[in-house]
Amino acid sequence: METYKTVRARARAEFTEKRSRFIGHICPSGKEEDALAFIGEIRSEHPAAAHNVYAYILRENQIRRYSDNGEPKGTAGVPCLEVLSKSGLTDCTAVVTRYFGGVLLGAGGLVRAYSHAVKIALDEAGIVTMGRCLLLTLRCGYNQFEKIRDIICDFSGTELKTDYAADIQMDFQLEKPRLEEFNVRLSEYSLGSVNAEVTGECFAPIS
Repeated sequence: METYKTVRARARAEFTEKRSRFIGHICPSGKEEDALAFIGEIRSEHPAAAHNVYAYILRENQIRRYSDNGEPKGTAGVPCLEVLSKSGLTDCTAVVTRYFGGVLLGAGGLVRAYSHAVKIALDEAGIVTMGRCLLLTLRCGYNQFEKIRDIICDFSGTELKTDYAADIQMDFQLEKPRLEEFNVRLSEYSLGSVNAEVTGECFAPIS
């Protein structure tokens, strides 16, 4: 997988339906322990809630899990999971906290309420596309540095770390599909005197 979509940031949003208070929480989660830690945190914040329903989807081992947390089967966790899935998201966790208001919502009402809680939390968080990027390093002279920095910027690269010594060492990241064209441009400018070395890979926001 070269790209995937996830939530841009942690967020929460809430609404009231027939006196029941629904609080949607959403958070990026790269691993299952991250998802479980987030769920545990929300439960600790809302110990008096009637329910803390959750759902999460992870790239790791293609994990998809949910819990109705005491709501009627299929009325809470599954709707939350479906909102994440239909939005094309992965590596994220949603938790919906419900404070019961004394009025039963019925199966259909619960499905709509839990779905809506995740949707409004997602609207607050925003969606980001993550792309496979290469981690690179290069050395150059002080007289070359500003131009090379401009070239990296032209290719939507991100400068990570720069060390100034006898020469300059720059660590940066670049979208993987752009490496070949970048190397051509770098070589043309430096006449082959500067080369970028790949040191690793990562996923980073690309849009």
